[in-house]
Amino acid sequence: MGGLVAVLAFLSALAPLSIDMYVPAFPAMARSLAVPAASIQLSMTACLVGIVLGQLVVGPLSDKIGRRRPLLLGTAAFVGFSLLAAIAPSAGLLVGARFLQGFCGAVGMVVARAVLTDQLRGTELAKAYSVLIMVIGVAPVIAPVIGAAVLRVAPWNAIFVVLAAAGLIALLLAARLVPESHPEHLRTTGNLGASTRPMIELVALKRFLGMVLTLGAASAGMFAYISGSTFVFQEHYGMSPTGYSIVFAVNSAAVILSSMVFGRLSAHFPLERLLPLGIGLSLTGALAQVLFDVVHGDTMVVTWICLFVTQLGLAWIIGSTMTLGQTLAQHASGAGSALLGAGQFILGAAIAPVVGFFGTGGPLPMAVIMLVAYAVAVLVWFALGRTEPS
Repeated sequence: MGGLVAVLAFLSALAPLSIDMYVPAFPAMARSLAVPAASIQLSMTACLVGIVLGQLVVGPLSDKIGRRRPLLLGTAAFVGFSLLAAIAPSAGLLVGARFLQGFCGAVGMVVARAVLTDQLRGTELAKAYSVLIMVIGVAPVIAPVIGAAVLRVAPWNAIFVVLAAAGLIALLLAARLVPESHPEHLRTTGNLGASTRPMIELVALKRFLGMVLTLGAASAGMFAYISGSTFVFQEHYGMSPTGYSIVFAVNSAAVILSSMVFGRLSAHFPLERLLPLGIGLSLTGALAQVLFDVVHGDTMVVTWICLFVTQLGLAWIIGSTMTLGQTLAQHASGAGSALLGAGQFILGAAIAPVVGFFGTGGPLPMAVIMLVAYAVAVLVWFALGRTEPS
């Protein structure tokens, strides 16, 4: 079972890695394609929209026709569209390729969670699911570090070739090791429209909706950081892509370490207590950045520290909302997985280009957007998600 979990984690990482592995190349891509920063950030939005729609389509589809066929076809298509992005001669074609890359990459995310729910129960499911949660949460944060390493030895196009190679490896592993876990007698019947009924029922649950929206708001803050920080550190502070990758690596370590701490604390404290603490950490980091910029003016060290604090809270938010939400959706794991995954990325899709439109000359626009996102997460949690822990 450990091998299966590892393969499913790898499949789950494809879409999150593809979101922002190319972020260190944003300035170079804007120059190469002769377009403004917002146009390159729009390609990230396209990928995020693809991930959202892909999960919403594939979740119910996998409940209807099984897990394996969508997984293999979607992963194969991910490889092809990654290569198309690598050779895109214009920003318009890049945006289209990124949308399709995200749509197909989403298959691995939603099917992986559904396969685990099909095959495991109790503490085994909780342990396996925590691995996927950490991978999905950490992958978008460490991806730019990988992209910067590629950028040191090759042009920006090579980053998408690396993603295609990762997709091909994942496809071969899935074909060999991932079984069909959803037998025919358990599959939904009727047309695909009828298969979406569980999603409608889940959205009608106040607490489940609270988890989806809290996760979405917090993830919007994360994507404001991801899409804006490359311009802030490289163009405003004058760092090289390598220097920026060091900043990102340190902040990625914050997410990984925080995930480990969260895993230990979740065994002793209810998630309903840990989630608001995570939101509070991220909100504090964003608020400190805004206040310091307004009162004293920005400095690189302060900006770095404040962003580090926001990332500490991120792992707790993702881990808590994903686990609580999937528990509420055990009767329709594919639909629940799709909605939670879509919630994680849908607001991020809207936020990514907004940072560029408001300016990339300093950290303040990015910090304000992050502050608003985490404040919304607080409001949604208290309005919809909060209950007394059992």
